[in-house]
Amino acid sequence: MKLAHRLLAGAVLVVTVLIVLLVVLSGVRLRRQLEELEIAHLTREARLISREWTPTVDPDALAASAGAAIGHRVTLIDHDGRVIGDSEFRGESRTRLENHSTRPEVITALRDSVGTADRTSPSAGDNELYVAIKSQYGVTRVSVSTASLDAIVARGQRDVLLSGFVALVAALILAAAFSRAVSNPVVELRDVAQALAAGDLSRRPALSAPGEVGDLASAVHRMAEQLTSRLKALEDDDMHMIAVIESLQEGVIAVDARRQIVRVNESGRRMLRLPDEVPFSADRLPRDRTLREALSAALAGEATEPTEITVDGQSMMLTARALGDGGVVLAVFDLTASRRVEAVRRDFVANVSHELKTPLTVILGFAETLAAGDVPPEQGIRFIEAIQSNAQRMQQIVDDLLDLSRIESGGWVPNPVRVDLRAVASEVAAGRLRAALEKGVRLGVEIGEGAECAYADPTALRQVYANLAENAIRYTNAGGTIILFSERADRGTTIGVRDTGVGIAPEHLSRIFERFYRADSGRARDSGGTGLGLAIVRHLVEAHRGRVGVESVVGTGSSVRATFPDESS
Repeated sequence: MKLAHRLLAGAVLVVTVLIVLLVVLSGVRLRRQLEELEIAHLTREARLISREWTPTVDPDALAASAGAAIGHRVTLIDHDGRVIGDSEFRGESRTRLENHSTRPEVITALRDSVGTADRTSPSAGDNELYVAIKSQYGVTRVSVSTASLDAIVARGQRDVLLSGFVALVAALILAAAFSRAVSNPVVELRDVAQALAAGDLSRRPALSAPGEVGDLASAVHRMAEQLTSRLKALEDDDMHMIAVIESLQEGVIAVDARRQIVRVNESGRRMLRLPDEVPFSADRLPRDRTLREALSAALAGEATEPTEITVDGQSMMLTARALGDGGVVLAVFDLTASRRVEAVRRDFVANVSHELKTPLTVILGFAETLAAGDVPPEQGIRFIEAIQSNAQRMQQIVDDLLDLSRIESGGWVPNPVRVDLRAVASEVAAGRLRAALEKGVRLGVEIGEGAECAYADPTALRQVYANLAENAIRYTNAGGTIILFSERADRGTTIGVRDTGVGIAPEHLSRIFERFYRADSGRARDSGGTGLGLAIVRHLVEAHRGRVGVESVVGTGSSVRATFPDESS
């Protein structure tokens, strides 16, 4: 057979096969899409009917009225599978219906809330599509005959077949006209074009063909080169854009004109609690009124100003910008940390002002009294001592604040070495012995086995022991006991102070390491406490990558612990 005839026969075969495949595939896909749309439609109808199903409503009447309204069969089934309402079977005919507990759509609905099935109905006698929804009082099922879907598919296939036949006739005419002039370059060009369409951009046509076929081969070659270059550039740009968006601390959410979220970065998912994979409806966004209004305004093309929203207790700054294609980009920035810093700053200023106000008031009052004269020498000495005592208290507060600021800002870096804990604890206990004797409490040291040394900065260890010991003396009444101890911990050494003092109420335990926080503010101030000792302890320990903790029972005593990790940890 001549090449022209073979090409013609091949063209006929190829076009015929394509038409058959198109008819078959279009029918299958059309049938699937129609079924999906019908299922979605039936699901909405079933949900609406389920909402109307209440204890005060007659199920049989509800099924009849709903079926008449939507034009589909409606069946209401109780939890035992008994049909208690059906739009097509009323009265005695309904009572003769089989128990529906074994129907696949009912089983699935009871298990997963929604069930579907495409099967032959034993009662109706034809093939039907069922959708069942689980409700409070049983299962609501809506069904429709698939005959109408099959008719639509058949008409679509006939139209495709007719179009294919027209295309086949045209292809035969063109193939007959040009087949004599077409040879191997055409086959090669076809193969190259198919490869390019399939994504194989490495294929190139030969450039030796004569005449118009050669020009076509050259054009395909240039097109393949440009396509490869542009696709590579697009992939690179897309990769860079994704990397930049994902690295942002701001949440970025892209919404198209159909209110579908088409892109969201990890920060946006975390802040707005969006677990779904894109694309999904913008209705899945948090139900914050300000956010919804900003999105609607931007979709309408209106300019919006940045505004603050609150989602699950987190403060965020929201910006909505309209795109040229009708979409919107939402940007959210988490303000929770900055708001927390502002609150801490306000509390800090208030606490410092409160702590300094009392000694300043005392100093100013006694100084004004002394300046006025006519003060007996003995009383003047007491006034001067009070001024000196309150000035020392202010100096202690300032010194503690400077220490705390230096530790928090990183100006102080621990220099850990192996430290003899017995020597440090004994030294601290000896320095506080006088205060303990004046208070009438016993001060002791207990070093546990395997906890004789700790890997820490010696100065920090002394300050931790000292602050805890002073705090324990302040809150322990006469006759009590205070122990500076150490014990072995998991991959570390724990030091601390245990006392038999007044104890700490449970509601205060989580906050005693905050600056200026006192469980008993009056007692602490009377005994000279600044409210910063435990905060300094926490920061010193955390600078060693350690941790602090407290155990306390009101009226029994407290145990404050600081764990320092081993050298190898």
